[in-house]
Amino acid sequence: MSIVFQEAHIISPSDGIDARGSIRVSDSGVIETLSIGETPLEPYAEEKVIAMRGKILSPGLFDMHCHFREPGQEYKETLLSGSAAAAAGGFTGVALMPNTTPVIDSPLGVTFIGYHAGNLPVDLEVIASMTEGSRGEKLTAFGSLKAYGVRAVSDDGTAIQASQSMRLAFEYASNFDMLIIQHCEDRSLTTGGVMNEGMWSSKLGLKGIPDISEAMMLARDLMLLRWLEEHKLHDPLCRPRYHAAHVSTAASLQLIREAKRDGLQVTCEVTPHHFTLTDQDLYLAEKKGNFIMKPPLTSPKNRDAVLEALADGTADAIATDHAPHALHEKECPPGEASFGIIGLETSLGLTMTELVMKGVITMHRAIELLSVNPRRILRLPPIRIREGEKANFTLIDPEAVWTVSADHLRSKSANTPFIGRQLKGRPMGIFHKGRLTASARGIIDAPEG
Repeated sequence: MSIVFQEAHIISPSDGIDARGSIRVSDSGVIETLSIGETPLEPYAEEKVIAMRGKILSPGLFDMHCHFREPGQEYKETLLSGSAAAAAGGFTGVALMPNTTPVIDSPLGVTFIGYHAGNLPVDLEVIASMTEGSRGEKLTAFGSLKAYGVRAVSDDGTAIQASQSMRLAFEYASNFDMLIIQHCEDRSLTTGGVMNEGMWSSKLGLKGIPDISEAMMLARDLMLLRWLEEHKLHDPLCRPRYHAAHVSTAASLQLIREAKRDGLQVTCEVTPHHFTLTDQDLYLAEKKGNFIMKPPLTSPKNRDAVLEALADGTADAIATDHAPHALHEKECPPGEASFGIIGLETSLGLTMTELVMKGVITMHRAIELLSVNPRRILRLPPIRIREGEKANFTLIDPEAVWTVSADHLRSKSANTPFIGRQLKGRPMGIFHKGRLTASARGIIDAPEG
């Protein structure tokens, strides 16, 4: 049965669309009719109609930094539960980090994910490990991984510490046009640390993580990148591409600004928790485990720098770093808590509440950060809202006011500091792979006529 999305506010930056309109999608999932303007489409007999009434229809959101834990840690999350959480959050695609058990460091692991991904409601892109076992020593077989569809490599969570290994990774990846994604952390400065080093860590008696540890590693990587550009790389088609994950400090963001100004192929992402919370929120929290993550929640100065980077274009993408953990791994003394929080189901709401509604960015910019740019960075095909294209949509109610509740989460885990927080702006559902998936019961209107 074909579907009409009637009288939506269509925002598609790649197509230059920011207007009211209606879309008919055929029963094969292809955009049959795109009508821009106030006049609604005339439904066919028996056709399903979704009355959008000015609600937003955008290209499907894409999260380029997730952990679904399968294989090996299915008690935290599975490909099925993670995909359900993604769809509930308005995402039609995600990229999975390789720190599973075993680590995804070979074509076998990539094939495992691909085999199980076909019937899921969202697309799964695999980011493979940069080194065998993510131990930071021997590089993985980038060429073989590329042949199996891998577009990016990362030792996420365990940044490569040895400069020579990082140099070789840059050179090797450039030969295959693969993106290097780095979790920037100088571990000689962070070992044993629990939260941001400062007044609040001192008051809690917890070992601190100095915020310079992020910029130290980033500066090393960017210096290597500059040196390779100047002295070693002569083919402009084989330039290394570098992406800094979950950037959280003013010093790091300034380094990225300078690298972009100098023409390096550098991008970065920021997370909703880093543009919303600070280390004081951890100090004030009764249950502290869900406020413990890497990089840690940091100072208001750094939080404000993240907001500035979102506004001025330094930040290229918003990513969740969705990191599920079981209850016993969070409801424990803070020094023993696992790092990370879930984020797929709160990302859009936090972006709209903390950024769009407060005038930090526009909704158009939000769609770029949550959909267009992540795909561009990974060199995935862009989502086009045009007649003849496959429909890949996120449906958004910008006026919906809702409260984050553990009972309504689709993720297998509930480790989020945003339980009980009221947000404005919510995904209604997604349309992808030829089917409509509602994000919450009753949130998409019943068929009309």
